[in-house]
Amino acid sequence: MVSQTFTVIHPQGFHARPSKLFVEKANTFPCKVTLFKGEKKANGKSSLGLLTLGISAGDEIRLEADGEQEEQALQELGQMLTKIYEE
Repeated sequence: MVSQTFTVIHPQGFHARPSKLFVEKANTFPCKVTLFKGEKKANGKSSLGLLTLGISAGDEIRLEADGEQEEQALQELGQMLTKIYEE
């Protein structure tokens, strides 16, 4: 298992579109993906789960990957958390 904390920089936070893109990418990895915001956690392969975290700009999110290809998942998904998406 690997984990790292990332700061979300997108001005509107992690709303529906970035959440959908994140979930699509997360589902390409065979490992378990979990996101933590404070005491809340969500399955990184579920759009609804991500939206329930209410991720806003400036939030620190801990990303955890566990299983096959965990290092690659952590790197690629972490980059998605710190990206500004075109509207």
